[in-house]
Amino acid sequence: MAALRLWLEKMILKLMHRMNLQSKILAMYVLILLLPTLLLGGGAVYLVIRSFTQNYLVTADEMVRQTAQIVDFSKQSYDLLAVRTATDGELISRLGREYTDMPEIVDTVNYVDRTFLITSKYLPGIADFRIYHNNDTLVQDGQLLWRPEDRMLAGMNESSWYEEGTKASAPIRWSNAPANLKQNVITRKIIGPGGNLLGLVYILLNYDAVFGELLDRPFKGTGSLYIVDDSDHILAASDPQSIGLRIQLKDWPGSEEGGQGQQSGQGGEILDLSHSKDLQIVKPLSSGWHVVALIHMKYMDGQSRTILLLIVGITVLFLLLSISLMMTIVNNIVRRIRKLGTRMSDVSRGEFQVKIRHQDKDELGDLESVFNSMSERLGKLVEDIRQAGLAEKEQAFRALQAQINPHFIYNSLGLLRWRALDVKDQEQIRIIDALTTFYRLTLNNRISLISIRDELEHVRAYLDICQFRYPNRVRLEWDIDESALDCYTVKTVLQPIVENCYQHGAIIRRPDAVIRISVLRQGERILMSVCDNGQGIPEATLQALRRGERAGKGNGFGTGNIRERLGLYFGSGASLEIDSEEGSWTQVTLVFPASVSPPTSKGVM
Repeated sequence: MAALRLWLEKMILKLMHRMNLQSKILAMYVLILLLPTLLLGGGAVYLVIRSFTQNYLVTADEMVRQTAQIVDFSKQSYDLLAVRTATDGELISRLGREYTDMPEIVDTVNYVDRTFLITSKYLPGIADFRIYHNNDTLVQDGQLLWRPEDRMLAGMNESSWYEEGTKASAPIRWSNAPANLKQNVITRKIIGPGGNLLGLVYILLNYDAVFGELLDRPFKGTGSLYIVDDSDHILAASDPQSIGLRIQLKDWPGSEEGGQGQQSGQGGEILDLSHSKDLQIVKPLSSGWHVVALIHMKYMDGQSRTILLLIVGITVLFLLLSISLMMTIVNNIVRRIRKLGTRMSDVSRGEFQVKIRHQDKDELGDLESVFNSMSERLGKLVEDIRQAGLAEKEQAFRALQAQINPHFIYNSLGLLRWRALDVKDQEQIRIIDALTTFYRLTLNNRISLISIRDELEHVRAYLDICQFRYPNRVRLEWDIDESALDCYTVKTVLQPIVENCYQHGAIIRRPDAVIRISVLRQGERILMSVCDNGQGIPEATLQALRRGERAGKGNGFGTGNIRERLGLYFGSGASLEIDSEEGSWTQVTLVFPASVSPPTSKGVM
């Protein structure tokens, strides 16, 4: 080893013995410091640029995904408004009715204005809200009720729009208003009980209020965003000139040939992006729509070039000072990028409260500031959406309860009871007392949770009324666990199930009719069940009820409302199970956590 070292020293001295001192120092600098530093610096530059590109793509993809979620939620909100209007049972009944006198027509017009004038203001951006019908015996009031005629409606013929809406295969359809592409039209069919078309719901949306904020200078003006419907037409875009065109991409999801025009098979002007060199990100929505993002590669190349020049300049400067200082700066940059990537992973897992502390004012500092602002805004948006959904469901439930005036019913029952006392009709007094007990809980809009003891008292009052109505027809059996009576439940969950025994189970037709009500406490769970030997549930209806679908006209068996209210306060710990054998029996079982204090709303529906 020593001999090799001596030989190497002789060779170096032999090669350099003719050089002056300045050349020797330069050679030593090049061989010992410059070349290794350039190699290491080159590797560091590659890793930094690659890491920045990957993290930028992750950030862009996350931004597009969040935008897609917001668009999906907004669409579902407006779709839900249209669906609720078109499926309103009272509206369907009134539109399908034949009118013979003016008071009935006035009553229907007043009902529509009273009910849906407020509904049309639930969501922002609604410029016009109309209900079109084809009932020749019903008038149009020029406010909400309309009949299709040869008028202009948002730049299109009213009759043509109505005819096109009736022929559409889908029940709900979005389109751009011909007179103003920055307005969107929602069309929803109103279907009668027999499957016949009764009319259309028309909603005109203000583009800026619905999509304007989302599409304003996406990616800081270095890219474009498009919202594409299920027929590949652009409904909204950061570039207003492209609205209404049919988009064509090189890698469209679901297209085997890679060409979107072949996928849609529809005419119209095409925005051909299949040969664009920009980065394309496509996010599908649950409704068949897509959010398409184009990020200009020139911006990414410019950022990469800026970082390259910055690192090379720092490297040259630090070579004159110290290689250790240069490595410190490079490592600091890499560390910050990795920290930003770690925080992005936290955001992708739903942790929106994360922040990056920074003091630098370079490009990475700007990116960190944007990330902090984005995570805070996303967290606020998610919380606002959750609170809005919860408030809407609570308000809908309270609105249903408030349809009856409790004081009027209490006063009426009190008057009837006094009259029964005057004639000493004890049976009538017991019936009125049972009704008073029943409505005391039903009409109390200020509480949503009660003890199981009070819930059973409410069910007993309902059954007393049924026993007076059908004397000696049904035998009642009770199996009550005393330890469960002080636990809390959502109010009026048992009474609709018992009511189904009479309405759907036809229990009074059975010669040996029995209804068995059971309440048990098993550890930390409460099991409440109602079993009858009525006519049972057909298999198709039973499967629909288990999937949470409606069982028929109206609200079916009411199980969907019970599931929603249990989930609102008990979350995933609550369940509703239905077992039945057609022609023999039916059993409905409710399971939820045992709670000796009122649970708080969890917002899970």
